[in-house]
Amino acid sequence: MPGRGERAGVFNGNPPEDPVLSSFLSDHGVVVALVCAACALVYGALTVRSLLALSPGNEKMVSISSAVQEGARAYLNRQYSTIALVGVVLFVALIFVQDIYVAIGFAIGGLSSAAAGYIGMNVSVRSNSRVAEAARDGVPKALSVAFRGGAVTGMLVVGLALIGVAAYYGILTAWVDKTPKEAVDALIGLGFGGSLISVFARLGGGIFTKGADVGADLVGKIEAGIPEDDPRNPAVIADNVGDNVGDCAGMAADLFETYAVTAVAVMLLGVLTFSVADAGNVALYPLVLGGVSIIASIIGTFFVRSAAGNVERALYQGLFVSGVLAAAAFYPITHWLMDGVRFKGVIAPSSTPGVGDFYVCSLIGLGVTALLFVITDYYTSTRFSPVKKTAKASETGHATNIIQGLAQGFQATAAPALVIALGILWANHLAGIYGIGIAVMAQLSLTGLIVALDAFGPITDNAGGIAEMAELPEDVRNVTDPLDAVGNTTKAVTKGYAIGSAALAALVLFNAFERELNAKLLSKGKDPVVFILGNPSVLIGLLIGGLMVYLFAALSMEAVGRAGGAVVEEVRRQFREKPGIMEGTDQPEYGTCVDIVTRAAQREMIIPSLIPIVVTLVVGLISKQALGGLLMGVIVVGLFVAISMTSGGGAWDNAKKLIEDGAFGGKGSVAHQASVTGDTVGDPYKDTAGPAINPMIKVANIVALLIIPLIT
Repeated sequence: MPGRGERAGVFNGNPPEDPVLSSFLSDHGVVVALVCAACALVYGALTVRSLLALSPGNEKMVSISSAVQEGARAYLNRQYSTIALVGVVLFVALIFVQDIYVAIGFAIGGLSSAAAGYIGMNVSVRSNSRVAEAARDGVPKALSVAFRGGAVTGMLVVGLALIGVAAYYGILTAWVDKTPKEAVDALIGLGFGGSLISVFARLGGGIFTKGADVGADLVGKIEAGIPEDDPRNPAVIADNVGDNVGDCAGMAADLFETYAVTAVAVMLLGVLTFSVADAGNVALYPLVLGGVSIIASIIGTFFVRSAAGNVERALYQGLFVSGVLAAAAFYPITHWLMDGVRFKGVIAPSSTPGVGDFYVCSLIGLGVTALLFVITDYYTSTRFSPVKKTAKASETGHATNIIQGLAQGFQATAAPALVIALGILWANHLAGIYGIGIAVMAQLSLTGLIVALDAFGPITDNAGGIAEMAELPEDVRNVTDPLDAVGNTTKAVTKGYAIGSAALAALVLFNAFERELNAKLLSKGKDPVVFILGNPSVLIGLLIGGLMVYLFAALSMEAVGRAGGAVVEEVRRQFREKPGIMEGTDQPEYGTCVDIVTRAAQREMIIPSLIPIVVTLVVGLISKQALGGLLMGVIVVGLFVAISMTSGGGAWDNAKKLIEDGAFGGKGSVAHQASVTGDTVGDPYKDTAGPAINPMIKVANIVALLIIPLIT
């Protein structure tokens, strides 16, 4: 195989020697991606069938699970109705700003993302009682049921995302006679549709789940002194509903959007970077990488098992197997689609990457994923020093717990930032900005299993709650509690993964924006723009970008505070007016708390969610240089704020769990009371504001791409 720079005519834009072969590869690349995506949906359907065939438990367990299902379904119906109103307005706007094909892509992305979250959430809320029932037979069986319930959501996310992108691309190029570049432009709308659902779902679900959780903890645990999932707590059902709409449906929408947007961004970067003759192959390359990774992920799910009861090891060994298989499959795919591709002369690197360089970039993406997992696990797991230090600090009171938790969150940003920086440096050295794009796509290739690990968390959390409320034997709680503890760690780890991938995806989007903007300016005979810090407009944009992140986080936190306060007042009212609740002679009104947080989430999510759309649009219309600065500010500030929030919140949460397991005085101690306060502060940090920054970063970048016709 020729080395770097050895191919003749690399920069002259000549067509490949065999155009028939190129067409064959391009056509079959779409087919490969679609077949792999279909395998994910088939896996999900068969898994759902096997799960629903399991026993949901006794009548009381079924009743509790049904209440959670009803609340979650009602919330999502209401949320999607609200989003639909915004979506219709944006659909019409895109027809005029872009064209009908971009608007159709927007609708496909939004509907696919909503479907992934809705179906996955429905499977999760049906799995919870089945996990509790399976726990009667020990950890291995309960682990299997919980993980398979989460795997349905994971496979739906990647399956629907890949089908949406590959099918729409195939339709546009084969039936509508669009060029690869024109087809990818339309796919930007698809990414925007997924992003819109994601920011609303992440934020609305986060406000719901943490409003309920904060209210339940403050009155139930601290004031009434009853356990977390005690059926006497009027907010307990709302808390369980929130776990699903926030950590299941919300994360599904988040990573659907990241997966789809990254695929589209790498496709766009490819058609901008390589010759017109090679555009078909480079556009399909990220889709085929994602497709073969789906097969690797499906195989990996069969390795999630543990006869010894080591839950964390069982989950991670499935991820490890999938990663190894994906790495092995990447090379033939890279050789198939990327051998002999030619750069455009104006943007060619000084030395030309070969197949080996592109392949190493994909391995860099997998390596970054592994390191982000290890780092986040270190800062959020009860096994390591950061959580133990936070728990230890709780012995001297609430303030020292808060101080230590904040410090751990800030400290947790350093290692991920260095890993991401080194990954960018290495991939850029090998293959330029397109190499970074390959690394990001490879990083996201295991999204199916990552989402499965995340959805595992709310399923096991709900299973423990059902076991508590249904008064199942102590040996059942001895199974569900360790599963819940591991689920808490996997939720934190997957958030770190999502944030890291969001930052890298945004970098690729920003570069695509810069190239697309300048190409449009040059086509109109205007001077291109360069974003340098010495330009006051760029600096102003940087400041506005940072401002957007902090304002978004502040409004999100305030929303949780208001929703949680309303729940506190309602729970206090019920305890006051129905004293028989504590004795078991009166029944709590669970539906009232569900309704309070549902209305609060719908009301509070609108303004923060519009920040990345409206501010980006206004700044872009005023100054192109300021818009570029804004995007850079959102990416950099967003990365650090999101990591500090999710890791710090995870440390607070697991510090409380460590104390509840008997460390530093155990339940009821001064340390425990302080840790509950820390966990309550950390809840909106790690489950509302922090995760919602991910889609916010990408929404700003996609809006910038879409408004290029308005600003050139």
